[in-house]
Amino acid sequence: MTYVVTDACIRCKYTDCVEVCPVDCFYEGETMLVINPSECIDCGVCEPECPAEAILPDTEDGLEQWLELNTKYSAEWPNITSQKEPPADADEHKGEEGKFEKYFTPDPGEGD
Repeated sequence: MTYVVTDACIRCKYTDCVEVCPVDCFYEGETMLVINPSECIDCGVCEPECPAEAILPDTEDGLEQWLELNTKYSAEWPNITSQKEPPADADEHKGEEGKFEKYFTPDPGEGD
């Protein structure tokens, strides 16, 4: 099992999860974070820290596409190990539907 970041992270990109991760398995894209499933130790400390409730265990139904996305982009985007300020409009996008189609970009973020 591993944890995955879903589209609920897009445009919110809170980094509370990054701060508590003991193995630094988060990677930063321009609009969201992802978890490297090979590095994740399944401790689960990140899940309750996410204000957007974007982190879920991959054992939940329907998360295959998010496991693939996390795997792909964690190999391409820079590692992020410390908390940053969320985007200024993060709270406006919290809970918004259809964020992947509207806002996802494969562009990398800044990382650390």
